[in-house]
Amino acid sequence: MDNKSIAKTVKRYAQLMELHGENPFRTKAIAAAAFKLDKLPFAITPQSIDALSEVPGIGNSTARKIETLLHSGTFPELDSLLAATPEGILEMMSIKGLGPKKIQIIWKTLGIETLGELYYACNENRLVEAKGFGLKTQEEIKRIIEFSIANQGWLLYANVEKLAEEVATALQDLLPGGRKITYAGDFRRKCEVLQTVDILVEATWSELTAAAASIDTIVIQATEDRTRLEAQNELGVRFRLLPADSASFYRQLLIATGSDGHLRQLDDLLAEEQLPEFDSEEAIYQALGLSYIEPELREGTNEIALAKAHALPALIRYADLRGTLHNHSTYSDGVNTLEEMALYCRDDLRLEYLGICDHSKTAVYAKGLTVERVQEQWAEIDALNARLAPFRIFKGIESDILGDGSLDYPDEVLAGFDFVVASIHSNLKMDIEKATNRLVRAIENPYTTILGHPTGRLLLSRSGYPIDYQRVIDACAANGVVIEINANPLRLDLDWRWHRYAIENGVMLSINPDAHRNSGFHDMQYGVYVARKGGVTAETCLNTFSVAQLADYFNRRKERQ
Repeated sequence: MDNKSIAKTVKRYAQLMELHGENPFRTKAIAAAAFKLDKLPFAITPQSIDALSEVPGIGNSTARKIETLLHSGTFPELDSLLAATPEGILEMMSIKGLGPKKIQIIWKTLGIETLGELYYACNENRLVEAKGFGLKTQEEIKRIIEFSIANQGWLLYANVEKLAEEVATALQDLLPGGRKITYAGDFRRKCEVLQTVDILVEATWSELTAAAASIDTIVIQATEDRTRLEAQNELGVRFRLLPADSASFYRQLLIATGSDGHLRQLDDLLAEEQLPEFDSEEAIYQALGLSYIEPELREGTNEIALAKAHALPALIRYADLRGTLHNHSTYSDGVNTLEEMALYCRDDLRLEYLGICDHSKTAVYAKGLTVERVQEQWAEIDALNARLAPFRIFKGIESDILGDGSLDYPDEVLAGFDFVVASIHSNLKMDIEKATNRLVRAIENPYTTILGHPTGRLLLSRSGYPIDYQRVIDACAANGVVIEINANPLRLDLDWRWHRYAIENGVMLSINPDAHRNSGFHDMQYGVYVARKGGVTAETCLNTFSVAQLADYFNRRKERQ
């Protein structure tokens, strides 16, 4: 278990303690310990338990629970509370906005023990009169349950990527040499959420079943026609079989990769003809009079028309990124110090710059920076820049967009930053008009450089507030504001379906990891994936600029202020 998994388990223990009415002081202490565990600067291992017990706020008792957790995956006190909690109540604990106190009322006062019963109670207005609830809370719970039901069976791309690679690599080792094995479907198109990982493989039925049986992480389920194998695990792997050296491999790969919309457009182009067979996808597209279409673009938008006109964009690559913007250090809620992040970017990632954007003063929950702390950070940045040159740390802030659309520092403070990322973090329950007006006012602020995660969505968890995308993007175009592609796999916000509209209207995009620890910088890869789906090129992405180009860009914006 890594630190994050351990912290989540201890947090769940604290929530269960509160749910069951255990000692409130002890409950708060465990909750505080869970927070500290996630922010530790060292990895928790059996060998580090003694050091862990000496960390203020954790102590020997919690450290010993974690020692047991590392050995057995749980500890007795947690098991006892889990055993005393109905399964449906545990499911409710995953609903955002439903804390232990509210769940306790739902369970003990209303006698509701399953999500289905809770949904039914919402339909009957039973929650409205309960203590701590009301009509708005009831409707929000109902909406979240509906959203959860709709997303059952869906997976985040980032959560299956490593496991998918392990399965494909294992197959390559287990099957006879020279067999073609490649991804297809949503996974190959780098869809941000998906239900299956499709793998096209040259193998006989018996070869594949024997090989797959040797892979510990999957259990095979045969289909009736024996052209597919479905693996039941957290991946939902689906194998598609073709004979070895099949002449139709690339034709089948093209068909198995494209979305329904892409394949319909190809059918329209072919009229009554069959898709031809060649020894590469490039040759197939060429035979149809089309430029090669990258898998990420095969979504049935306008990629066929662009390919026919040989006008497809040269999609951005991870190697095009020269630096990283929008990141958090220990000044606010990050795990690594400013210096540690800078050195990691320079020495490990070979980047030219780091944009630090710790939380602003309104984000008290995230140790948002007071004006005094801002000044302290600027002084440290100046010292580090003098020492680390030509690598550069740019002075940024993630400034909260307040309810009226204003930013939460006075102009004289905002003017001191190299750049400002403006984001919404609070009062997320807005209608489309309020959310759009709030964003547009922030965009019109002369100190806003980048609009951060525009909808506040969390994939498969929170749909985000509704916005008028065109109006928001048009406002960014009018005010020279960059739009963030937040690369955190849970966000990937701005949605790739709106990247092209932004680009066509002259809006720059920026692939920002929103990293809260050094490992978070690697999320930029997921940002690149969705940027490619949206047709983003290196020329239309802010952090492909060199350090000198970016400094000039920020300086020119400051002159306009």
